[in-house]
Amino acid sequence: MPSPQPTSPVLVRRSAGLSDVGRRRASNEDCFFVDDRIGLYAVADGMGGHAAGEVASQEAIDTVRGMVRQGESLLRAVEAGDHSPEALWRVGRLLESAVQAATYMVFGIAQNDPEQAGMGTTLSALLLCGPFGVVAQVGDSRVYLVRDDQVAQLTEDHTLIAWQLKQGIISENEAALSPHKNVITRAIGSRDYVQVDTQFFQVEPGDVFMLCSDGLHGYVEAAEIAEVIALGPEAAVTEFVNTANLRGGRDNITTIVVKVDASDGSKPAELASMPPFTRR
Repeated sequence: MPSPQPTSPVLVRRSAGLSDVGRRRASNEDCFFVDDRIGLYAVADGMGGHAAGEVASQEAIDTVRGMVRQGESLLRAVEAGDHSPEALWRVGRLLESAVQAATYMVFGIAQNDPEQAGMGTTLSALLLCGPFGVVAQVGDSRVYLVRDDQVAQLTEDHTLIAWQLKQGIISENEAALSPHKNVITRAIGSRDYVQVDTQFFQVEPGDVFMLCSDGLHGYVEAAEIAEVIALGPEAAVTEFVNTANLRGGRDNITTIVVKVDASDGSKPAELASMPPFTRR
């Protein structure tokens, strides 16, 4: 666990999210959730026939949201200054357990409905709590951090190509031409349990996070992200979606941008009045 700074500033969050069907798909199987008050953000990219992908992504988002809200008292305690190792461990465990619950829920629904058999979804979630953050990852949606104009991908893609690259089996050039680009090695709902990657880190004033489905990161280079992020959350999400569509739009496109700033004394009350937002 990182050691907290004793004089950490109060941090406030401002976000925007946008989802688009793209130029080739008949329906949008992506789903996202933003809630600046609780500090939870998530993107899910569903898969499966007979609209099952839409069901999987929505159920996953709803389950994670409900589970994290049950732990809101813990989040408030950490934001109030309880930075003990036990409290921080429980924050990370809260998000990981929420993703596991989503896996169990989606798998159970698919088992009971033949038309939804085999459905699943990716899930990339970010939980910000005072000067700390945690990401939870299953699949190939992504979470990026932009700090001091430097872009870092916080999540690892759970795809066959990513595994082959990590093992040195194929080169970057071979990966670009591979016919296995869409083969996902982990998904929410394929079984009743999934291995969830989690990462805990400290958050600094000025940090900006970008969550997205593969319908966006397949069209945008990491070097381009910082320039778009500088537009601000609302303008950035629109620019990201427009760019993906202009470059092909072969998949559904979803993105969230979250900016973290030091409080000026008035923002916490403003954020507390903003409702959470979910949209496919």
